[in-house]
Amino acid sequence: MRVLLIKDVKGLGKAGEVKEVKDGYGNNFLVGKGYAKVATDAVLRQWEASKRAKAESDAYEVAQAKSLADDLAKIKLEIAVKIGANGALFGSVTKDEIAKALKDKGFEIDKKCLEFDSIKTPGEYEIHAKLGHQITAKFTLSVKGE
Repeated sequence: MRVLLIKDVKGLGKAGEVKEVKDGYGNNFLVGKGYAKVATDAVLRQWEASKRAKAESDAYEVAQAKSLADDLAKIKLEIAVKIGANGALFGSVTKDEIAKALKDKGFEIDKKCLEFDSIKTPGEYEIHAKLGHQITAKFTLSVKGE
């Protein structure tokens, strides 16, 4: 029996491979548990079509992330915060505040993607944003006192 593996199966192969297995193992375990499908021509064509669609989708996402990274590199974000008598901030600048300031500038970036050291004094800081597909963007944040 020929099967197309949908998930990785230890000792047999990786997802996407076509394997020849015994009928009982193929029907009862692999197909029954959802690890594989019977390798008919229609199933193989559908698998190839889904692989092509995923590759196109990934290429589009990478292009979008690179474009966003280029746009972010050009901006300089400013945040005004309250400052105490000793020159330090009351609290610190948070990811929420930076994400909101980015949204106000037209950039929709999740706060979980932002990386920086804690910001407790006024000045300029470099912020890194992970955009997916191993693409990161850097932009400058200027913290000023009110």
